[in-house]
Amino acid sequence: MSRYLTPAALLKFLKPYDREIQKLALELRALVLEEMAPCYENIYDAYSAVAIGYGLSERLSDGIFHIAVYSQHVNLGFNEGATLEDPKGILEGAGKQIRHITIRCAADLERAEIRAYIRRARKKAIADARKLGEPASKKPNGIVSTVKAIYPKKRRPKPKT
Repeated sequence: MSRYLTPAALLKFLKPYDREIQKLALELRALVLEEMAPCYENIYDAYSAVAIGYGLSERLSDGIFHIAVYSQHVNLGFNEGATLEDPKGILEGAGKQIRHITIRCAADLERAEIRAYIRRARKKAIADARKLGEPASKKPNGIVSTVKAIYPKKRRPKPKT
């Protein structure tokens, strides 16, 4: 299990999902935090998914990647994925910006390229910020988790009673 504390709000938001999806989301979160910490984590209980964004500052525009939890799988999304090197050709999506890797089972998390893509995206985000002349963000102490939004309407599994 993760050495990082899981915010109570995240556990509450994941409750409607099957146990396997909950576990998969939390294991992916642990993997991301191993690669990113210290960092900022923004948790959303959104309309069609629970989403967790990661960046090196509290500004949402500085987000590097995110986890999106769906009823059958979990996505690891890269906010600037369309410009991220994809030597293995594993990034999915056709939008102008975001690309993702679909995680369907725990074995998917063992793929070495998952960590490699996280590292590549982080390195690229830091380099891009430098090119724009932005000052380096002040590193937080540990993980700064913030619940950013809760949407009253949901399109996902109904809470179990």
